[in-house]
Amino acid sequence: MTKEAKPSQYEIMTKTSIPKLIIRLSIPTILSMLVTNIYNMADTAFVGQLGNSASGAVGVVFGFMAILQAVGFMFGQGSGSIIARLLGAKDNNKATIIASTGFFCAMFLGLFIEILGFLFLDPLVMALGSTKTIAPYAKIYISFILLAAPFMTTSFVMNNILRYEGKASLGMIGLMAGGILNMIGDPIFMFGLHMGIAGAGLSTALSQCISFSILLSMFLRGKTECRLSIRNVTKNPMDILNVLETGLPSLLRQGLGSLATIILNSQAAFYGDEAVAAMSIVSRISMFVFSFALGIGQGFQPVSGFNYGASKYKRVRKAFFFTCALSEGLITIIAILVILCSHDLIGVFRDDPTVIEIGTRALRLQCASLLLLPVCMVTEMQLQSTGQKLGASLLSAMRGGILFIPALLILSKVRGLSGIQEAQPLAYVLAFIPSIFFALWFFKILPTEDIPDR
Repeated sequence: MTKEAKPSQYEIMTKTSIPKLIIRLSIPTILSMLVTNIYNMADTAFVGQLGNSASGAVGVVFGFMAILQAVGFMFGQGSGSIIARLLGAKDNNKATIIASTGFFCAMFLGLFIEILGFLFLDPLVMALGSTKTIAPYAKIYISFILLAAPFMTTSFVMNNILRYEGKASLGMIGLMAGGILNMIGDPIFMFGLHMGIAGAGLSTALSQCISFSILLSMFLRGKTECRLSIRNVTKNPMDILNVLETGLPSLLRQGLGSLATIILNSQAAFYGDEAVAAMSIVSRISMFVFSFALGIGQGFQPVSGFNYGASKYKRVRKAFFFTCALSEGLITIIAILVILCSHDLIGVFRDDPTVIEIGTRALRLQCASLLLLPVCMVTEMQLQSTGQKLGASLLSAMRGGILFIPALLILSKVRGLSGIQEAQPLAYVLAFIPSIFFALWFFKILPTEDIPDR
């Protein structure tokens, strides 16, 4: 009896039922993001034992790490979105060229950021929102992050390429390994070896390098559709421009998010290290909550891009509505639980009455407003994965900071600390309205009939 041939990746992505495919691709991304967020929160909890200034330093450097993530996601999402559509159109050779281009561009830019960061270390930590008491801790912590910068940017690229190929489980292995090692390394370096905040930085840097090595091995061992080689980097400037334009929504979202974090820290600093520490903790917990919906959205992106490239427009439409419903239902349940336990959750990270009081109100407001975010997220991802660059960029900019930064600056002047707590929730509410209009526009221009396989 002959053994049935294993279905190709093209068949898997274009013929598997939409709910089954999205759930299959979402589970690895959700697990990866949960582990990443857990070790981010573990960092915050461990460093919190060193005092409010050290805890605030983690929040300050988190803004810089978001910049590195923005670079990685720009090239990763930019190349990944194009790759998914190329694989859907069965153009694997061109997909390999785009993958190599995104990888090496991110590596060189990460190295450039590292060099600049060390040359301007003192003004950098102050620009990120440090106070005079936070700055010494921030300088130590960020030095290790700078050393790992090229590995961090390229890891984001590789993870996104794997995800857009429909092989999210391979990306999960690399990210989860790094996250687990970081959680193990924190207490060992910080307290076992008495390195303090330097131990937290060293643990993060080492875990990022190990994660990079694991992800790279997936490409070197032929586990992927695309190959990475310096020889495959494009010689056509238009290819690089296409990657940058497609990845621009990710850069805007992450970059403006980083700028917003810096401004948030600066505004909170007027109310002391306790306020900076509280808002840093709230940001970590909120990101953890949203990571469930975001993981589902990241499982949706390759399905949308691949089937759009294959002209399976009915599957694109079905994938959008299924993802919206699933992510909305899941985040509603989790947000309600966090709202009910807000006081205790803040206390886990910092047992300081002032930090807990500031953080509890901010966390409850943010979790309530997160209920509007899945529709915004899925619409933005839909536009980016199908090559609607302008619409995706506009939505990303609004969600990433164009609405939040003015809200923060105005409310902090009008309502003080309460305004700082209220700015992000207000921005989420305002971002919901244009997302609905963009979703309606996209489905109006999307063809209603599929084109048969060529």
